[in-house]
Amino acid sequence: MGLLDGKKALIFGVANNKSIAYAIAKNFIEQGAEVAFSYAGEKLKTRVEKVSEELGGKFLVPCDVTSDHEIEACFETVKKEWGTFDILVHSVAYAPSDALKGRYVDTQRAHFAMALDISVYSLVAVAKAAEPILNDGGSVITMSYLGAERVIRNYNVMGVAKAALESTAKYLALDMGERKIRVNAISAGPIKTLAAAGISDFKKIFNHIAENAPLRDNCTQDDVGRTAVYLASELSTAVTGEVIHVDNGYSIMGL
Repeated sequence: MGLLDGKKALIFGVANNKSIAYAIAKNFIEQGAEVAFSYAGEKLKTRVEKVSEELGGKFLVPCDVTSDHEIEACFETVKKEWGTFDILVHSVAYAPSDALKGRYVDTQRAHFAMALDISVYSLVAVAKAAEPILNDGGSVITMSYLGAERVIRNYNVMGVAKAALESTAKYLALDMGERKIRVNAISAGPIKTLAAAGISDFKKIFNHIAENAPLRDNCTQDDVGRTAVYLASELSTAVTGEVIHVDNGYSIMGL
């Protein structure tokens, strides 16, 4: 028997088979869950189709998280396919590359608004749309990073967005807790993904953590995926509003 037998999970944010969302989906399926995927625009559809075919996804649904109309249509499709579901994974973040280098004080207003809209408000929007068809006792999981808590050079506006995301998860935990729906964030260490490629000096950060984390290594996609299984399963029924670090302990370290 799997920890997620009979559960249905909708996953936002799969880019390819190296992404964190991919590993979460894979681990969910290994534990017995049915999984469906969203994709943002036709450019990403082919990539997500490949992932869905590989893992045995139940269906794909388009959803540009900056569009309330598309979000509404997305969950209408989910309702048609499944009726209700149990797990919502939000692995969505974006900031223009120019905003991820240099000085934070030089962040453009438009880039700030874009980063906060796509990376933070999208969680509010999809949680609201999902709520009527999320089963009681369901789970919402979002993805954060240490840059929400500490200054990480060149992470800039994305760090501010992640801080807002973690706060948003806590406020949603209160709102959705009336029906025992849990909302938590996973703060993963640096992982070699498509998104990480846009961060200046990522290799330096990656190597530094491997040398200085208590477990002397970087985390992997599967490390995050297994933690997501815990948060999605009955093992975490009393856990909500939390930010769980999956980073080989690096977040506890000082100088």
